[in-house]
Amino acid sequence: MTTTLIRGATLVTLDSAGSVLSDADLVIQDGVITRIGKAPETLEADEVIDGRGRAVLPGLVNSHCHSPMTFERGYAEDLPFDRWLNEKIWVAESALTPDDVYWGAALAACEMIRTGTVAFNDHYFYMDRVAEVAAQSGMKAGLTWCVFGIGQETEVGPGLEGTVEWIKAVHGSAEGRIRCYLGPHSNYICPPDFLRQIIGLAHEVGLGIHLHLAESQQQVEQSLARYGLRPVQHMDSLGLFEVPGGCVAAHCLAIDERDTAILAEKAVHVPHTPITYMKLAMPFPPLQARLEAGVRVSLGTDGPGSNSDMDMFAVVRQTALIHKYMAVNPELIPGDSALRMATQASAQALGFTDMGVLQTGAPADLILVNLDVPHMRPMHDLIANLVHSAKGSDVTDVMVGGRWLMRKRELLTLDEERILYEAERHAREMVQRGMKQLREYRA
Repeated sequence: MTTTLIRGATLVTLDSAGSVLSDADLVIQDGVITRIGKAPETLEADEVIDGRGRAVLPGLVNSHCHSPMTFERGYAEDLPFDRWLNEKIWVAESALTPDDVYWGAALAACEMIRTGTVAFNDHYFYMDRVAEVAAQSGMKAGLTWCVFGIGQETEVGPGLEGTVEWIKAVHGSAEGRIRCYLGPHSNYICPPDFLRQIIGLAHEVGLGIHLHLAESQQQVEQSLARYGLRPVQHMDSLGLFEVPGGCVAAHCLAIDERDTAILAEKAVHVPHTPITYMKLAMPFPPLQARLEAGVRVSLGTDGPGSNSDMDMFAVVRQTALIHKYMAVNPELIPGDSALRMATQASAQALGFTDMGVLQTGAPADLILVNLDVPHMRPMHDLIANLVHSAKGSDVTDVMVGGRWLMRKRELLTLDEERILYEAERHAREMVQRGMKQLREYRA
């Protein structure tokens, strides 16, 4: 049995009581937390970590992203959502190769680990290559190969049948760190018959669905004109929210009271990515109504082509700030609420239900944050500092399942120098290839 002891740290447990323990020890044995508080003097540890000046907390979880879109970082700027898709993103993606996706995801993995993310929920193309990155990096991942169902010429990869075979081969791999989902792009692109086919397959393989839903009022109007139902209500009528592995419905920005009730009743996970909404100037309501209704709101970065980075600490801070501002209510998203959305709630969206808390029996998926920096002092309220002052660069150490992915700011599982070189080279080559518009956004 391998034993790691973190001694004398400040433990932010995010347990039901919100316990914060000062000058405390944490013991990890074979990837599981076995003791919190004070370790016995007789404990013989294989590794002892000095936790003084560090906060230990559950690792952050990115519940909705497109990690290989690091290749479009800075490529599609200052455009509204429709032009961003039609003129830039869906054009650039026509030139994607599997190697591009591998190096783009590897670049994102370096960034995520460096900023304290231990698991991510990815919705993109050539996900076999993203699975390679997840396995190599040591991170946990929910992986979804995006499909459209409007003709093979619009797909990036083998289409639905090929992705189902990939799911059967990959789900549960990498010591259980990788989970897979079926991935229709959205209700506004995918035809109803195609969605019904995916729902049937989800029941057949016993897995969930991850898609984009109700991103704008224009999409609501389009859905009403086509089907006589709002997007959430249309998906509910098809049975999309009742698949065995649950549903992750990203965004859900244009929803009414009935939509909110459905999302809560059907236990739909709704990733919220506020930095993308602000950058693309996409209207979105305050979170208060959906939180009060019991909607399972989690947090994510979305893709670096819109958010521009993968730093979940930035998402935590912006979530608290923008919703206080929009609701004109400084009491909204109080205390550790945003941290819980970025840990426990996000982990549940990926199907890792035992993550997001420091307690005995939980997996050792955790991070150490440097408290000995000017912007983290004084510490009248450590939780407030973690939400409103901490930066991804304050993360010093990252562990998943008892394995260090980063120690003292050094990445241990990925060759960062090579990834930086290859990602830059492949991204520049991608935008120099012949590109075409694969599909059109018309909401």
